[in-house]
Amino acid sequence: MDFWVVTPVFLLVLFAGMLLFLEIGRRVGMRRMTGPDGPDSTGFGAVEGAVFGLLGLLIAFTFSGAGSRFDARRQLVAEEANAIGTAYLRIELLPAEKQPAMRDLFRQYLDTRLAAYQKLPDMDSAKTELARAEALQKVIWTNAVAASRESNTTAASMLLLPALNHMIDITTTRNVARRTHPPTIIFAMLGGLALACSLLAGYGMAGQKTRSWLHLFSFAAILTFAVYVTLDLEYPCLGFIRVSAVDQVLVDLRRSMD
Repeated sequence: MDFWVVTPVFLLVLFAGMLLFLEIGRRVGMRRMTGPDGPDSTGFGAVEGAVFGLLGLLIAFTFSGAGSRFDARRQLVAEEANAIGTAYLRIELLPAEKQPAMRDLFRQYLDTRLAAYQKLPDMDSAKTELARAEALQKVIWTNAVAASRESNTTAASMLLLPALNHMIDITTTRNVARRTHPPTIIFAMLGGLALACSLLAGYGMAGQKTRSWLHLFSFAAILTFAVYVTLDLEYPCLGFIRVSAVDQVLVDLRRSMD
């Protein structure tokens, strides 16, 4: 799923598509009413109810899943802040002459992690910062291992290295969580059902001699907004929904390092 799905362009395209299908359905219905079969609509309610019910069920499950994944991503931000903070404090276990350089590496690392998410939705810039963070992880680990060997005690290797390992592992967990989404076919089905419901709704309005613009626009706007919010929640940082407020814990941690 690309960035365009959570932009105003997608919102306008979906809204316009629903209005188009409403009009198509209305014209098909009017043509049938004036045809030889007449206005009989026996049995249509069951079909419409089933399709609308399926759309409502799909939106409910998709929105619920998106909300759960959004909460999980926010929790991972706090977990990463705790992991970095714990590892930073345990730098004191290293020899005194090794600590300033290690603390400086931690500051650079956290700056890079923050920059990666602040540059979204610019994916290329974000990937560049993530690559820099990964390179810094290797430097921090190598320096920590070397400094631990020079330490007169085993506390550094027993306490600092596991904390560093957790700090590095949490970035992989966050990357996996960021890329975990339902299959694209689910969103295609959601959009297809929204258009199908628009077609059926337009068909049902064929009995009116004049268009009710209030109903047409309200139906398209409400359904489009529901689909859009679901997608925006599924892809935070790319649309209007952000996790910036949660990232503040990383910003506060960075300030504490100065």
